[in-house]
Amino acid sequence: RPRLEESGGGSVQAGGALSLSCVVAGYLMCEFKMYRLSWYRQVPGKEREIVSGFNRDGTTYYADSVKGRFTLLQDDDKKTVALQMTSLKPEDTAMYYCQMEGPRRPLACVGSTWGQGTQVIVSS
Repeated sequence: RPRLEESGGGSVQAGGALSLSCVVAGYLMCEFKMYRLSWYRQVPGKEREIVSGFNRDGTTYYADSVKGRFTLLQDDDKKTVALQMTSLKPEDTAMYYCQMEGPRRPLACVGSTWGQGTQVIVSS
């Protein structure tokens, strides 16, 4: 069963940068490139929200709040997805989660996997 291993969180001052990494470990029933990876974030008392991810058509989605500041990069050979974050703001403070969504078929590959999360704290 696959698992997602996140790293790269930490504390930074406003205007700073961090790079989050998500490594897909374990066995995959389908080829890695068939899965879609995304980054979500959540603050206490609020719902988890998507930050960035790959659409099924191959395009990249960014939440309006991070456009122009965050970049999503995927390395199929290393089975990793990185979220490069620049010009960080205090409102970016959250627990960041990596999520992997399987393809619609074959059925053996359908499903969603979440990482444990990595904390990002941005101080003003």
